Amino acid sequence: MARTAQHPDPAPLETDDVKVVLVGTAGWAVALVVLAVLRLADVGDVRTWWIGMCGYGIALGLFGVRYCRRRHEAIARDAALGLPQRE
Repeated sequence: MARTAQHPDPAPLETDDVKVVLVGTAGWAVALVVLAVLRLADVGDVRTWWIGMCGYGIALGLFGVRYCRRRHEAIARDAALGLPQRE
């Protein structure tokens, strides 16, 4: 078996995690509204647990936004103090 050359790992991408989580949370919110309208209009067979899943998705998304913001603040605080970054 031939060995291939090993390349160093690329640097991690810098992303705005809060925006990413907010987009996902907004998707759950849109799904909740659509399902609620369908259920109130009695248009389709909307299961109650589908609506519950949307609620859980929104709740977890809001938790994720808070987590990402606190993580970003902690990284900035550590960088200002000159502490080494944890991986």
